[in-house]
Amino acid sequence: MEKGKIVALEDRIPQLKQQRRRKANRRLIFLLFLFFSLIAVVTYVQSPLSHVKKIIVKGNQDYSTDEIIKKTGVTTKNNIWQIKGQVIAGKLEQLQEINKASVKVRWPNSLIIQVKEHKRIAYLKKDAVFYPVLENGTILSKGQSRFPINAPILIDFEQGVVLEEMVTELKKLPEEILNSISEIHYTPYKTDNYHISSYMNDGFEVSATIRSFSEKMAHYPSIISQLDVTKKGVIDLEVGSFFKAYGSNGEVQNEKDKDKK
Repeated sequence: MEKGKIVALEDRIPQLKQQRRRKANRRLIFLLFLFFSLIAVVTYVQSPLSHVKKIIVKGNQDYSTDEIIKKTGVTTKNNIWQIKGQVIAGKLEQLQEINKASVKVRWPNSLIIQVKEHKRIAYLKKDAVFYPVLENGTILSKGQSRFPINAPILIDFEQGVVLEEMVTELKKLPEEILNSISEIHYTPYKTDNYHISSYMNDGFEVSATIRSFSEKMAHYPSIISQLDVTKKGVIDLEVGSFFKAYGSNGEVQNEKDKDKK
């Protein structure tokens, strides 16, 4: 140090000056990056690029993709940033056949809708129309005239406790047994208001009571394996289980016929 003169520290240590310059440059670069990023985001949000371009619907079978999208109220004019997944899911769950729904946004402009529909556990036949019965007991008001092949047909049932218990029992059945049932007729006795007659796809008839139907039908494959499949008849599962072959006229005389309502 010269007499009467103070030398700056950065002049004495050139490396320190360079470090400060590098820090200042990095700070400037970061601020510029942040500035241009904000401009890009604002431009994206305000441009058509941020509008919903694609809506993908998964899990729907009974409802068409167009029906699902229409129910959401979302169009290509909606901004992807304005999408509220819970609100849209709530709208979809108002549909009778939708059990659960979820909505996810896939950036930059796609919407993914996942739905889980209630299973059609049976069809209620009235006149010549078949009305779907859902696993939660709901009977759809919109029926079909074509003969359903993917679920049992319920005949002579009415909305009420008996039908609800029948649906509950059907839900308990294994899929393979449920699919083996063609028709279930409500045939109450004076002594049993829950009696039913089930007609199976393999040609056998099952006489049972609703309240123990799922428990007894669980043994159906084992029972059938012990029978001569060429001799059709009624498998009585009301008390225990036994088989009565059809007569020459194709009918079985049942003592309980006298007590039918």
